[in-house]
Amino acid sequence: MSTRRHTGTKAQEEQHGIDLAPMLDFVLNLLIFFIIIAVFVKESGLMVNRPTGEPPPPNADKSITIQVLQNGEVWVDGRAIDPEAVRANVERLHAVDTKAGVIVIADPKAPTGLVVTVVDQTHLAGVYNVTFATGD
Repeated sequence: MSTRRHTGTKAQEEQHGIDLAPMLDFVLNLLIFFIIIAVFVKESGLMVNRPTGEPPPPNADKSITIQVLQNGEVWVDGRAIDPEAVRANVERLHAVDTKAGVIVIADPKAPTGLVVTVVDQTHLAGVYNVTFATGD
């Protein structure tokens, strides 16, 4: 028996492989699609103004000052109070000057939950003009 060898042309032997052109077209289409879609996507978020460590604004004497200390104490108008009593104190001080805002001076190591509670209490008292500052 005679054995036959495959004797094809060189061009026929080089055609063995995967044609990448359709895949590249598909990838290019996906890239264009995602670039166009990214323009229409709006991310929702909350703008937060973090304390900068600067001293309180000059109109601080017209504001209700609340200090939150590192050990968890809350001071309103120079008196130590319970965090749940912030609302009553802010309502009382806000009744005297309805244009007064609240400045929350928090120690950098003050419990975050306590600061949030103080801000919630001021909102419940009807004061939404709250400014944050850090204590020295």
